[in-house]
Amino acid sequence: MTAARSARGQAARRSGRRGEVLAALLLMARGYRILGFRLASPQGEIDILALKGGVLAVIEVKRRTTLENALEAVHAEQRERLRRSAMAIAAGRPALKGATIRLDLIALAPGRLPRHIPDAWKGA
Repeated sequence: MTAARSARGQAARRSGRRGEVLAALLLMARGYRILGFRLASPQGEIDILALKGGVLAVIEVKRRTTLENALEAVHAEQRERLRRSAMAIAAGRPALKGATIRLDLIALAPGRLPRHIPDAWKGA
């Protein structure tokens, strides 16, 4: 791997982490309790797992130029992996038994406020 490619990768990871922290702050301001960041399971990784009322929100954080690009960046196969990951995590935590699992998106774009879209792929 070239030094330039490695530097780009490191910059992307830092940017991603900053975006996830910003997303978590937005969620907490809206009454969500953050349960974890970058939670790994055999099915995949969840950027942010949050709870509000009886809803277990699986938050995918995407930084793109437009909201449409952010929504399209998470394909059907990835959404299904996120659902399975959330179900596996919830199954191991008795306090989450019976919670409704929902896939949310927080879209970040340069020069714009973050946008939280609950149930972003409803019906998809």
